Amino acid sequence: MRDAMVLKAQRFVNSVYGSRIGTTVPESGEADWATLYALTRALQYELGITALSDNFGPTTLNTLTAKYPQLDADTVPSPDFCRILQAGLYCKGYDGGDLDGSYGARVQTAVTRLKTDMGVEQALPGAGLTPKVVKALLTMDSYVPGASGTGQVRAVQQWLNGRYLDRQDFYVIACDGLVTRDTVKALLFGVQYELGMADGTANGNFGPGTQSGLKSHPVTKGDKGVFVQLFSAGMVVNRRPAALTDTFDSSLAAAVRAFQTFAALPATGEGDFATFASLLASFGDQSRPAGACDTIAKITPSRAASLKAAGITYIGRYLTNPSATSLPEKAIQPGELATIAQQGLRCFPIYQTVNNDASDFDYVAGRTAGYAAVNAARDHGFRRGSRIFFAVDFDAIDTEITARVLPHFKGIKEAMADSGHPYRIGVYGSRNVCAQVGAAGYSTASFVAGMSSGFDGNAGHPLPQDWAYDQFVIRTLGSGDGQLEIDADIASGRDTGQGSFDRPRPAVPDVALDERQVPALRADLSRYMQSIGRPDTGGIGSDARLYSNAQAVAAIQDQDGLITELSKTYTMRKALIQTAVYWAMRDYGLAAQSADQQVADHHLTGSGSVRDSHTGIGEISASDAIQAWNHCIGWGFTTGERRDPAKDADLWTVWQQLNKDNAFSVRTAALIHLWGTRGRPGGRLPPGDRVTTPRSMRLDLVEFEITELLRRYRAWDPDVESQTHQSLAVYQIFEKYNSILRNA
Repeated sequence: MRDAMVLKAQRFVNSVYGSRIGTTVPESGEADWATLYALTRALQYELGITALSDNFGPTTLNTLTAKYPQLDADTVPSPDFCRILQAGLYCKGYDGGDLDGSYGARVQTAVTRLKTDMGVEQALPGAGLTPKVVKALLTMDSYVPGASGTGQVRAVQQWLNGRYLDRQDFYVIACDGLVTRDTVKALLFGVQYELGMADGTANGNFGPGTQSGLKSHPVTKGDKGVFVQLFSAGMVVNRRPAALTDTFDSSLAAAVRAFQTFAALPATGEGDFATFASLLASFGDQSRPAGACDTIAKITPSRAASLKAAGITYIGRYLTNPSATSLPEKAIQPGELATIAQQGLRCFPIYQTVNNDASDFDYVAGRTAGYAAVNAARDHGFRRGSRIFFAVDFDAIDTEITARVLPHFKGIKEAMADSGHPYRIGVYGSRNVCAQVGAAGYSTASFVAGMSSGFDGNAGHPLPQDWAYDQFVIRTLGSGDGQLEIDADIASGRDTGQGSFDRPRPAVPDVALDERQVPALRADLSRYMQSIGRPDTGGIGSDARLYSNAQAVAAIQDQDGLITELSKTYTMRKALIQTAVYWAMRDYGLAAQSADQQVADHHLTGSGSVRDSHTGIGEISASDAIQAWNHCIGWGFTTGERRDPAKDADLWTVWQQLNKDNAFSVRTAALIHLWGTRGRPGGRLPPGDRVTTPRSMRLDLVEFEITELLRRYRAWDPDVESQTHQSLAVYQIFEKYNSILRNA
């Protein structure tokens, strides 16, 4: 909301300091970081600091402390210096006077109120400003209750400020009742200070020294003092029904017992180390026993014995491995689930490709992930009703969760619905990610990345209510053949994995399409294409598309005998050919039709300037076709006449075959994929092509290789990345029906 005094502050800093500090701010009347950064630079200028910065760092603080350890009516050095302070008060919502450069009664009242709101009025009595308070003044932190803040949290924040502000590395934290990373870090500083750590040693991290010291300070019913205050503060910041107190009474004991039950700790009602640790860090007590784990190691009988000896029942294993070369045991291996079942253990499946950056997530990727996970889970033999945990393996902030992660899980949920809800959906990620995905209705249980205590999505966020597994430490178990490394997890019992499995579906060749499956295939494709804005009809002008979903499926069905033959001949999944043809047909529009006409005009009448275009049901250029055929002839994949793409006659001959002969186009599409496994030598590659030594064609290509082949097929397309991204779900839909038939 536009504020007249904030506007006045912005005009002040622009007019007086704009040329001096090298920046001006928008005069919006709304407090923002740009304004506070400018005020920080203005303060640095007044302090004589020459290397100006947006950061109110050690140099600024030390210089201010040395020159003006207390700023008040008697010590403020100049009117403009005072106006900087007044402008800061305006941005915080306090009455800074008339921006007159006078540290008068209104300013003094505002400063007193500010310090009261911060909780430091007793530690810093009077109407003066100390350097740390000035530093806090020039931030966006709020010291009044936030809309969704609580009084209990605000009381903790004020208490921490008032008790520890005089310590070297402790700075004023917000007092808005909202738990943040700063709140948790301040609480940890408090623990360290009370344990006797010196300034410079205390760092706000829950490290070995802090853990060791805390083990000597359990609290229980009847205890009083500062450690009870710290413990109760931990309960408050974890959103438990408690209040800051210095007395461990029966109500606190009851709240503790409820928390312990929720967090799968022994329900003693006492503030022991394990409970204190769970309140202070997302990983908690890393020495506690684990009932579950996740691992990239294959579970063999000897490794299963090591797991059982460690008390582990539930094992998280990966459905797929995005890499063909690294972490060879990451994905579930042949016979592994049978071993798990025989040893009396249970497995919960995890789906993760890359998923470690916001750019890996969106609605389309979610649809693809949902289809791919279902296909892989069925291949391994997971029975209907199992829960698949989809990974968000990075520290997603709120804007990324809203813009990327939630649409991604919407896509997963819709893909699961399209598949008939064979599996339940779980989410792996930070506490914040898990809570938000669950609240949106996209998951039914959480696998929390609690070991990553440095994640903003963990610090200041409570354990989600629907947590099933909580990852808290890396351990090496067993020895010799039984040795393996695991991520140890606490299990809540909300998910129990699976202890018996259907027969795995082997990687056998594809078979002919069953006509009875075609209506369902057509419906799945139609729903997906509509969900990404490609309905059966649509587009205007040159963007109009000429082939419907039904026509594209019919063309593929008509060529199914040939596609099946090519699949067997080249040890190639039918879905690679089907996807290339389907996507090409659905992408073919008036602009492509016009280009085809220009090619015909060039070769027939000499009136056109276009020698070649991507044509036919596979949208393949004659040049690409010639190069693919030439190379495949040379490699012994096929026979035929070598042609020269530089010759118009050869281009025209091949172009007509592509344009008029669907079978030739389909055969050429397969050869282009084979050419792609060799890196398309001599041909055009997509920008940023990532695989330099692809494996040869095979039935068990990993997802990354499939992606690369589809990218290379469309190397001619300026939108190759987005087109490939969208076509991956089409591949998984075709693979769904192919896999059903070949394993019938």
